[in-house]
Amino acid sequence: VCYAIGITNVDPVRNELLFERFLSQERDGPPDIDVDIESDRREEAIQHVYRKYGREYAAQVANVITYRGKSAVRDVARALGFSQGQQDAWSKQVSRWSGVAQETGTDIPVEVLELAGQMENFPRHLGIHSGGMVICDRPIADVCPVEWARMADRTVLQWDKDDCAAVGLVKFDMLGLGMLSALHYMIDLVAEHKGIEVDLAQLDLTEPAVYEMLQRADSVGVFQVESRAQMATLPRLKPRCFYDLVVEVALIRPGPIQGGSVHPYIRRRNGLEPVSYEHPALENSLHRTLGVPLFQEQLMQMAIDVAGFSAAEADQLRRAMGSKRSPERMDRLKGRLYEGMRQLHGISDDVADRIYEKLYAFANFGFPESHSQSFAALVFYSSWFKLHHPAAFCAGLLRAQPMGFYSPQSLVADARRHGVLVHGPDVNASLAEATLECHGEQVRLGLAAVRHIGTDLAERIVASRAGGGPYTSFLDLTGRVELSVAQAESLATAGALGSLGITRREALWAAGAAAGERPDRLPGMGAATAAPALPGMSDIELAAADVWATGISPGAYPTEFLRPKLDELGVVPAARLLDLPDGQRVLVGGAVTHRQRPATAAGVTFLNLEDETGMVNVACSVGLWARYRKLAQTAPALLIRGKLQNAEGAVTVLADQLQRMDLRIVGKSRDFR
Repeated sequence: VCYAIGITNVDPVRNELLFERFLSQERDGPPDIDVDIESDRREEAIQHVYRKYGREYAAQVANVITYRGKSAVRDVARALGFSQGQQDAWSKQVSRWSGVAQETGTDIPVEVLELAGQMENFPRHLGIHSGGMVICDRPIADVCPVEWARMADRTVLQWDKDDCAAVGLVKFDMLGLGMLSALHYMIDLVAEHKGIEVDLAQLDLTEPAVYEMLQRADSVGVFQVESRAQMATLPRLKPRCFYDLVVEVALIRPGPIQGGSVHPYIRRRNGLEPVSYEHPALENSLHRTLGVPLFQEQLMQMAIDVAGFSAAEADQLRRAMGSKRSPERMDRLKGRLYEGMRQLHGISDDVADRIYEKLYAFANFGFPESHSQSFAALVFYSSWFKLHHPAAFCAGLLRAQPMGFYSPQSLVADARRHGVLVHGPDVNASLAEATLECHGEQVRLGLAAVRHIGTDLAERIVASRAGGGPYTSFLDLTGRVELSVAQAESLATAGALGSLGITRREALWAAGAAAGERPDRLPGMGAATAAPALPGMSDIELAAADVWATGISPGAYPTEFLRPKLDELGVVPAARLLDLPDGQRVLVGGAVTHRQRPATAAGVTFLNLEDETGMVNVACSVGLWARYRKLAQTAPALLIRGKLQNAEGAVTVLADQLQRMDLRIVGKSRDFR
């Protein structure tokens, strides 16, 4: 139905998707359908639901926010009377990944740690679920307590999604997807600045150049395949067709990783290992994924083929395996599965156990193939824009922030490595958001990206320029658009007044006086703004000012200014690592953009370093992390010595020594589980 009315572009018949994955007579609830909406237009959809069904009959689902280590330490320290600064300092010492009880080598008082440890995982406050809404056939307050949310025009239940499901409330998910917004912006930018109308449905999904780009792991900013693990997999999987992207989306997830599916699939896809099945009856369900189970639909088809389940029974098995609340139902279906395997094919003992373990391994985390097909289309679309319209790709991603794996600084650095010239914000050239210049080949940052400015003020600056002509001076700007001193100083620091013929230092000198010039005052009543002769700013000072003001240094990456010194130390640039042999000892350095410790990595922590030439994936063992814990957790830039692992084009440095690197320009890392 979703395909027929145009909600999704995945043809369930051509792709042999199981109907019962969504609907069957035996289902004890409504179909599980998530709707992904452009993140920047999600609020429109939420308000549409309120208007259509009535505010009394619809509400958003709560999310119970529980205490984690950092928040527990901060709140306990506050309750015990410690200062705000002390609370923040101690919370920063707590690891994102381990519990408070495992913290060692900190100066956090024992009483704070003890109380915080007791509070971990306790409820802290109610939040709003990322997408869940409930629609009821009666006033929803008759069923569940409702409260006003902090956001305007929103009401939220005081129950979470599991409580709602337990009492039979119909919940559906309206999820905001940043890439949908970004693609919309890219299409509009290419049409406006290049005169090219892009129809995503008409793109050639077999275009070799797109797959060649992905095989090089050139995927920064690309939907779903930009993470560290995905970029390490792409050169080994070597996607050559659209179905390879479908598999790639599903492959790097907890289920296949924990179930040991990743390496066998890659070896089989590249002809290094023969395709085999635990039993011939599994070939029908697993032939498309070379004998390796990846999708929820395959779990269902396996039960149908090896145990004679009906499609509806197979869906019951899938949901029972994925639920922690149904041990009795799981025991009944497990007995039915073993009995069916024995009667239908004579499968018993070890083979039956192995088949069951395969099913169970990815029941909790297996990805629906229908979702993977839709996501793979977005992988291709975003890759196509990155290949053919890199400037629009960058500007679209910047407009859709916050989203994705990488910060705006990393996205701009990647665009620069692809030959895109990026200009800083300017009051006479910028729009509120990032846009294109020079026939769509260059990017201009938006005014909203400047610290203290925001979208509303940026739009007022642009509107005044459109209505009254370009700004001619700093006083002309502040005389037409009211600015606080902090806002005037931020524009000056960002270089956004360059078109007015004044340098950044001259603009900073004049900022306080210029901010006194208001639209509601007589012109010329403020203090004089003329600056004395001031020295110019060096390149590194300009880059530092850019990063402070916008988080982005459009002209140069901070490591460029240290390259001569790094060369003296023998630091290998990221772009050269691919040319070095496996096993060579190397010294690498750069800004720390990510810290990540996946649950599937047995305690290993991964760091992502970035320099002006590219990115480096670094693996830190449990022992190394414990030895350098404070440095590894807090340093904005690092020098790392270790052994190079160069496997089929995927490069990782196995670290054995960490050292602080004085980058002089500080950015923030994005840390994940």
